[in-house]
Amino acid sequence: MVLGWRRRKTSRRRSGGEPTAELVIPNHFRCPISLDLMKDPVTLSTGITYDRDDIERWFLDGNSTCPVTNQPLRSSDLIIPNHTLRVMIQHWCVQNRQHGIERIPTPRTPISPPQVAELLCLVKSSAHRATSPRDCLESVRKLARWADESERNRRCIVDNGGTAALAAAFDAFANDSIERNLGVLEEILSALNWMFPMEIEAQKCLGSKASLQCLVWFLKHQDLRGKEKSMVALKEILSFGDEKNVETLGEIEGIKELLVGFINKRINPTITKASLSALGVLDSICSCGEGREEAYGNALTIPVLVKKILRVSAMATDCSVSALWKLCKNDDGDDEEEGRVLIEALQVGAFQKLLLVLQVGCSDETKVKATELLKILNPYRVGLECIEDSDFKNLKRSY
Repeated sequence: MVLGWRRRKTSRRRSGGEPTAELVIPNHFRCPISLDLMKDPVTLSTGITYDRDDIERWFLDGNSTCPVTNQPLRSSDLIIPNHTLRVMIQHWCVQNRQHGIERIPTPRTPISPPQVAELLCLVKSSAHRATSPRDCLESVRKLARWADESERNRRCIVDNGGTAALAAAFDAFANDSIERNLGVLEEILSALNWMFPMEIEAQKCLGSKASLQCLVWFLKHQDLRGKEKSMVALKEILSFGDEKNVETLGEIEGIKELLVGFINKRINPTITKASLSALGVLDSICSCGEGREEAYGNALTIPVLVKKILRVSAMATDCSVSALWKLCKNDDGDDEEEGRVLIEALQVGAFQKLLLVLQVGCSDETKVKATELLKILNPYRVGLECIEDSDFKNLKRSY
């Protein structure tokens, strides 16, 4: 059986009757790092040629030597495009098209730090005047075109202050007028989405009241794509853990209802992930007095928090339990409304959910909060409990 298979394989012929031969890539066309056919060959000062993406990845990993010769390289050593070798590779690809080899396109010249600095200077100038959104829009679109060309261009833009410059421009135009500067604000937000995570300076600009109000405006009025970008930006801002940002966000009218609505509606997987971030935001908002007052005033707060426990993910459960714990622990209503939040939590099945959280397993912090919540809720239990059986399907124990 084996010998017969080998004979058939070696005697395979093309339609012209000649025996087929395995296509072999010439060694000098292969990158010494990846051993793949080079698409953009560049030569170091050591005389060794590599594919641009592979050698740049080598340097990004912290290496400072030539991979082949192990010769130390200075930061001033240039990576020079090897145009002659690239043309040879392209001709070889054309000659072997019948083997399924596609011609490698001529790569675009990567952008340089001075080019980025010049364009960002135009962005800053336009934003400073806040009266020429069209000029800024063209500059941001040019940055986007550069970014689409290669990952290297994206790194160059970010490494040379792109995130801070665009965040400052976003703040300036949002502070001027959202409606009048809508186009440039949308373009800047799209660019910022691929620049995250951002540095402190950029975070301060995006965490300003004007920027946060603009992001909330987008969440209310933009299409699905715009909402996703705004939610990603909001998540990035709040990931720094700055209480000032949380308080500023909590002061924006309608944010509480908006976030609860996103949590309650599963439009697509991206929005579902964004709802997890919203739960984290909700947890943060419940840490301050004003935020809790807003939460108490919304009829959906407690039902949504309880419903999300053990329904979305472990992180959603942790955030929901934490927010519920803060709301119940600080339920200091007057004599007529004392215990209203606790009673409402019991009516939507919080007690059983918390018991199940402890049973199936959770983080130590969530375990402490769930236990304390059970103690707080216990005196109000009689005749008030209500549970939804569908919430407990397909749950796995922690053992």
